[in-house]
Amino acid sequence: MKKYNVLIADDEFLARKLLREYVQKVEFLNLVDCCSDALKAMDVLRREKIDIFLLDIQMPDLTGLDLLKTIENKPATILTTAYSEYAVDAFMLGVVDYLLKPFDFPRFLQAVNKAIEQVSAAEKTAEAGYILVRADYKIYKINYDDLLFIEGQHEYVTFHTKTKRITALFSLKNLEDTLPRDMFVRVHKSYIVSFHYIEDINKTTVTVAGNQIPVGASYRDELIAKLS
Repeated sequence: MKKYNVLIADDEFLARKLLREYVQKVEFLNLVDCCSDALKAMDVLRREKIDIFLLDIQMPDLTGLDLLKTIENKPATILTTAYSEYAVDAFMLGVVDYLLKPFDFPRFLQAVNKAIEQVSAAEKTAEAGYILVRADYKIYKINYDDLLFIEGQHEYVTFHTKTKRITALFSLKNLEDTLPRDMFVRVHKSYIVSFHYIEDINKTTVTVAGNQIPVGASYRDELIAKLS
């Protein structure tokens, strides 16, 4: 049976104790560490492969949301918090689920299953070397090697390949989470590009196979870091 590595970060002792007990009840979960603050969790994330991250929001020195903003390759993250007002910001950062304390074991398990679905989808997509796209009453097979960039347009995205453009109903955020991170990078709220076809980058744009793509200020540092 495949086991999924779990990391807990919460500054409250009783909350950590409850989450630890919940994790240990589930046979396919492996608790890697249980941290009392975000900085300790950051160190674990650098050293260990974490599949599911159970993260509190309000913690000393660094909040859970601030921590997520610093993570390049985010695990499937479930926020565990007593505060409902951060839900919109959390989902903008791509969290899998948002658990309001106190929550029971069935609700915890529901969130974990959602996280596993995300992890499994990402693994399958990475291994396949292509993505299947439904559009125009057809199913298109787009090889990663042929994909130049993806452009978001509200609830639709357009896949720009070497030979064609395909517009389909997709979430750009879900694509960001499932496409191989060593091949693609988000550079703007509306664009994901292929590393392979990047030709140059300046302060506000990146050239991808002759196409000028805008670079968002909040994405530029991550792009530079990955290219380095």
